[in-house]
Amino acid sequence: MAALTPDLRNARRLVVKIGSALLVDRGNGNLRADWLRGLAEDVKRIKARGADVILVSSGSIALGRGVLGLGLGPLSLDEAQAAAAVGQIRLARAYEEVLAPHGITAAQILLTLDDSGDRRRYLNTRATFGTLLGLGAVPIVNENDTIATDEIRYGDNDRLAANVAVMAGADQCVLLSDVDGFYSANPTLDPTARRYDVINTITPQIEAMAGDAGSGLSKGGMKTKVMAAKTATAAGCAMAITAGFAMRPLSAMENGAPCTWFTAKLDPQTARKQWISAMKSRGTLMLDAGAVAALGRGKSLLPAGVTGIVGSFKRGDPVTLCGPDNAPLGTGLCRYAADEARAIAGHQSSDIERILGEPGRAALVHRDDMAL
Repeated sequence: MAALTPDLRNARRLVVKIGSALLVDRGNGNLRADWLRGLAEDVKRIKARGADVILVSSGSIALGRGVLGLGLGPLSLDEAQAAAAVGQIRLARAYEEVLAPHGITAAQILLTLDDSGDRRRYLNTRATFGTLLGLGAVPIVNENDTIATDEIRYGDNDRLAANVAVMAGADQCVLLSDVDGFYSANPTLDPTARRYDVINTITPQIEAMAGDAGSGLSKGGMKTKVMAAKTATAAGCAMAITAGFAMRPLSAMENGAPCTWFTAKLDPQTARKQWISAMKSRGTLMLDAGAVAALGRGKSLLPAGVTGIVGSFKRGDPVTLCGPDNAPLGTGLCRYAADEARAIAGHQSSDIERILGEPGRAALVHRDDMAL
């Protein structure tokens, strides 16, 4: 059975990617302030109905290069990093200024490919997203272009947005771009090209239709958008591509503006649990009866309920959770390395700082990081 077409109005946690061509005027390199204020209005309205919003924003290099007088030609790595250093300040300030009148706090998160490839950094980032969203803030995410080199770069914010959606457990991701969806061919070159409204499965034929050409100040072409869709949908997050030039682009999308949805067959929580359950365990946590009962009620695993640690594992590694009868209950990602887990096992969470000498997370395995 084909998945139902997603509806932006039903999003619970939404990631929105904003391309450089939308944020920065190509002619003078200035921020398109009126457009950004319109986006802020959309963010306010979406948050007012109870959804979380994360913005993945391009534009730091495009803004910074104008301030530094670097023009629109190709930049060296050093020039791009310098432009990003200048532009990131302006970009963060711009978001703060448009969101503050709505009572919304903006937070800046800078990421590189290493941050999602390394499990420890991945968990740290996921926890930061969860805390910020729980406090009502809107994280503004960008690639950390000031330090990123080719080997640790996403290289485009389409794939960055998809990875952020996975890390944050988003159920929908929208790429605001300079194209209004996925086409069978490049519509500027082929008048017979047709736009897809919904793509339920990314087949080799769909991948073959994707081109590489970006536009203007942006790097991402259709190929990167399809790669982003594969990442997002595999994690239970539906993804849309739509043109973002309207002054209220998300409202326009809700009101029927053309777009292409890539559907997900699972919800984010189910997809994440399947991913965790498929991992190879690196150790075992032995639990008492009270901890087993707490897990059955949907609680996280606290150190007090752990009676033993088997194996050697690092923070973020998958471990098997076993009850008093040694029967496996499931798999979870442990928030402590094996030596640390041994030190705090059987103790209250309030004792962690005294035992380890630094503040720690209350749970050994958070309920979102286990598959029972």
